[in-house]
Amino acid sequence: MDSNENIMPEAKGLNFVEEIVNNDLKDGKNGGRLNTRFPPEPNGYLHIGHAKAICMDFGIAEKFGGTCNLRFDDTNPVKEDVEYVDSIREDIKWLGFDWGDREYYASDYFPQLFELAVRLIKEGKAYVDDQTSEQIASQKGTPTQPGTESPYRSRSVEENLDLFMRMNAGEFEEGSRVLRAKIDMANSNMHFRDPIMYRIIKTPHHRTGTTWKVYPMYDFAHGQSDYFEGVTHSICTLEFVPHRPLYEYFVKELADETYCPRQIEFNRLNLTYTVMSKRKLLQLVKEGLVAGWDDPRMPTISGLRRRGFTPRSIRNFIDAIGYTKYEALNSISLLEHAVRDDLNKISTRGMAVINPVKVVITNYPEGQTEMVEMENNPEDTESGVHQMPFSREIYIERDDFMENPPKKFFRLAPDGEVRLKGAYIVKCTGVKKDADGNIEEIYCTYDPDTRSGLPGASRKVKGTLHWVSAPTAVNATARIYDRLFCVENPAAETERDFREMLNPDSLKVAEGIKVEPYLAEISSPGVPLQFQRIGYFTLDKDSTPGNLIFNRTIALKDSWEKINK
Repeated sequence: MDSNENIMPEAKGLNFVEEIVNNDLKDGKNGGRLNTRFPPEPNGYLHIGHAKAICMDFGIAEKFGGTCNLRFDDTNPVKEDVEYVDSIREDIKWLGFDWGDREYYASDYFPQLFELAVRLIKEGKAYVDDQTSEQIASQKGTPTQPGTESPYRSRSVEENLDLFMRMNAGEFEEGSRVLRAKIDMANSNMHFRDPIMYRIIKTPHHRTGTTWKVYPMYDFAHGQSDYFEGVTHSICTLEFVPHRPLYEYFVKELADETYCPRQIEFNRLNLTYTVMSKRKLLQLVKEGLVAGWDDPRMPTISGLRRRGFTPRSIRNFIDAIGYTKYEALNSISLLEHAVRDDLNKISTRGMAVINPVKVVITNYPEGQTEMVEMENNPEDTESGVHQMPFSREIYIERDDFMENPPKKFFRLAPDGEVRLKGAYIVKCTGVKKDADGNIEEIYCTYDPDTRSGLPGASRKVKGTLHWVSAPTAVNATARIYDRLFCVENPAAETERDFREMLNPDSLKVAEGIKVEPYLAEISSPGVPLQFQRIGYFTLDKDSTPGNLIFNRTIALKDSWEKINK
């Protein structure tokens, strides 16, 4: 096979990362190989920001005929869990990507990393420091002032080797000693000022158990892990730009002119009304401020999936915002637009009434039921139709009726007419109220000639309402989700506790909603539905046959932007 066959002859339309990869392949670097990697730390669930990285890492490999590894950066057993490993696998596959047999772990390379650390000690390039983390930080200096050398920097090779081996044997307490690279305490790049390579951690590791008592730091482990597994392009986000020289410094302890991984950085995904900090998301989970990592209000991939977002909508959104070298805050409305656009094409339509009030059609025969035909999806001509029962008593939305309506109120009012979608035109003749003046029932008459296919079907009225037949309606619960935060950019509000900015209306629960039987029959978690005139919904995983719970994925239109202007 020609090593250049995956080069794109036309670089038009490529983002800057793709251009770099295309040029490297054109130049025959790394023997014409392309191998990327997605390296999540298994210390939490992935969020939509990770989805952007996944689409880049796996997508660029697909586009140029390369491969992408999944490598778990499992270098801190204190924060890691097998639950997170499993969830990461599930999320990547749900987004539509597959790593084949290329699943790796940083812990796979612990022996080689340890050997490299020993070699650097023997070469006088690393030393054991007994100072506290606070002392080390205070000696780092500032970007304009050089740091101060550690009093332990001049230890002999023999003493450093002895201490490092004893560190790994568990003789010393956590935090009492670290292994540092001996580079340059006056370097203008703060990351070069004798960075920490290893620290003591005595928590058992989920894969290696108690084999190791010292664990490598990210800056030391990451580039070497890339090298060990043949990664050619290490694509990461912009915060790693100042880390790149250190990445290259350590990699060159192993690499030569025939093969060396290359780090490339792009802008991370930031969304309005959202936080992307895994630490803060974990805090929300642990403090019970949300109902777990997959709470549909969370920006986690599992939360978005449970809410009813589709993989295609997320990927389309990421394609739309693109990849640049500049940080940006993307409007969540762009994501919601992508979700609506996709759901509109694939969602099955049906009737549901969230806040029901009963309507009695007084001139319709008692005990009679007829079936009316409803389109499953007008955007999909092959989706077919279903039958929906119509009867003397139905439910409509309470908000669709007003006794004293304002002008241009085209819903139901006394002496007013509306069309019941897919059925007849009805006219309000009266209401029944309870002792407090609340409406209990609305009375109407229907025009029997106005059903589809009959002579009066073409008669026009200004309002069309959704409805559900009362005798056959299925009781259910609707969870109405909104944005988790009420502040556009919570991360910028550095003087406030981010929990104070949570949206108190991010979840509203509507019990006793009424849905047509067809929706109850076809619903399963993840299947996209459109409740006519209300929004897009999907059945929640907590549902049971006797207790249907629907999550609102998103409203039919974006009213948030108008409200908050």
